[in-house]
Amino acid sequence: MSDLPQESLLSHLIELRNRLVKTLAVFAIAFCIAIYFSEHLYEILTQPLMKFLPGGLISTGITSPFVVLMKIAALVAFVVTLPHTLFQIWAFIAPGLYAHEKKLLLPFIVSATILFLVGMCFAYFFVFGMVFKFIASILPPNMRWTPDSGTYFEFILNMFFMFGLTFEVPVAVVLMAKIGVVKIKQLKEARPYIIVGSFVIAAIVTPPDVASQLMLAIPLWLLFEAGVLAAQILVKPKSN
Repeated sequence: MSDLPQESLLSHLIELRNRLVKTLAVFAIAFCIAIYFSEHLYEILTQPLMKFLPGGLISTGITSPFVVLMKIAALVAFVVTLPHTLFQIWAFIAPGLYAHEKKLLLPFIVSATILFLVGMCFAYFFVFGMVFKFIASILPPNMRWTPDSGTYFEFILNMFFMFGLTFEVPVAVVLMAKIGVVKIKQLKEARPYIIVGSFVIAAIVTPPDVASQLMLAIPLWLLFEAGVLAAQILVKPKSN
């Protein structure tokens, strides 16, 4: 009988290893494919800036061109394989869950993935243009604006991450209400603090122009409201 817990732990570790191997294998395949198209992907990711910087980016480091292309390939591989990665996480966790918990987890993973990708698209198609337009508009006449490619891609990766997380707010709100961490009444009462906090966060993580800050603060607030509305619909109050 004493060997059963050890056997159970060993089987879980083997299962975890197999899931990790599958995840890394799929990521590696996507990474290799992305490397092949890395130059084209570079053009796509720099397109929002090229409207205001026709001269192109510079690269000051000896290995910077290689590092930048590797980062681009890794980003694309991560995004493309995200559904598979989350599926592997779900498949590992699901056997230990009750039926009602499985019903909650799968929609959570799907919605979290979709919203994260929507947040990245929002940053690429709307936010980047506003940021670069603002920077180009404040340049003195005798100043040349020649961003480094490494700095540029570090900036857009941070923005992708921030806006991806921002669009996860409705999922987080519904999940907290569903598992009972907060009540819907408490969420409504926290609305003034959420509004102020949205603008504070936007002022910290975005460039110092009003348009960029509004494009993060307002969606953050509206997504919170969407989460509260969804929680009212999806979360049934517990009867005493």
